[in-house]
Amino acid sequence: MIPTLNIVADLFELLRSNSLLPRDPDHNLAVSLGLSAVTFLMTVSMGRPFIQFLRAKKVGKQIRIEEPEGHFIKTGTPTMGGFMITIPVLLATVAFNLAGRLSMLLPVGVLICTATLGAIDDRMSLVGTNREGLAARFKMIWLLAFATVSALILYFPLGLRSIYIPAMGKYEIGLLYIPIAILGISGFANAVNLTDGLDSLAGGTAAVAFVAYGIIAYLQGQVQVVTFCFMMVGSLLGFLWFNAHPAQVFMGDTGALAIGASLATAAFMTGQWLLLPIVGIVFVAETLSVMLQVAYFKWTGGKRIFRMTPIHLHFELLGWSETQITMRFWLISMMAGLLGVALALI
Repeated sequence: MIPTLNIVADLFELLRSNSLLPRDPDHNLAVSLGLSAVTFLMTVSMGRPFIQFLRAKKVGKQIRIEEPEGHFIKTGTPTMGGFMITIPVLLATVAFNLAGRLSMLLPVGVLICTATLGAIDDRMSLVGTNREGLAARFKMIWLLAFATVSALILYFPLGLRSIYIPAMGKYEIGLLYIPIAILGISGFANAVNLTDGLDSLAGGTAAVAFVAYGIIAYLQGQVQVVTFCFMMVGSLLGFLWFNAHPAQVFMGDTGALAIGASLATAAFMTGQWLLLPIVGIVFVAETLSVMLQVAYFKWTGGKRIFRMTPIHLHFELLGWSETQITMRFWLISMMAGLLGVALALI
């Protein structure tokens, strides 16, 4: 027991003093991986009492009537579990990472702002409220506002205004960078939100995407992005402890919007944002399935391409079990993450 306590004490001393030590890549990777373990333990530790708190406050998810019948059993399951992801990352950032790392404020700020927006939406759509949350247009306006501020920070203070094309190199794109960043950040917030429909689907695929961008950032020597990505991985894995099928808690918009927007922000900070649709291929597929379904329905006057969208519901209606869909989408996400890292190396 004593050696274990010494190891834990050494880890926290390393984390506490991190900003005062030379920032060589290997040291910072060690710190980032250590913080991943810290956020995981924080999330797992707060999980049970937080879920009990949500139950006591009757913060239960309302299932839409058009969803498959098998989902109705989930009605009343505690939601707003996204706070289990954002709070540990925020606390770890304040405790260990703000000193000398002010650029950490951008991804963490995006995380907090979008989580707050998602929490308001979740609060308005609980069981018994007879409401479906914020109006889609109102929510999109706020997402675009957050994304615009983030894009301006990326472009002006951080000086990021280029695109990296694998095997071709880096090219400056000037002011075009700003609208692309706005669409990327707001779009991925919505994409993860659409993916969040099955137990552990969004959390697992997001964790893989953050690992991929953590590796890409490490290869570039992007200390802040590495740390942020792996803190997110730790919190997401801790959340999955309670979100595994059958889920004890859902992340809700509180988590989904925050995960998607902060993932895109991290991608733009690395400069490898062109790889985001590959690394986040599951999120892209879910979004495209909805867009195609709506467009085809309007064009043909009522016909459908898929049985139901987002596409995970299509496979569920085909007879795939919830765990089969989740695991297969995880596998696709893992291969996409590996491909994204490979392309970043070219």
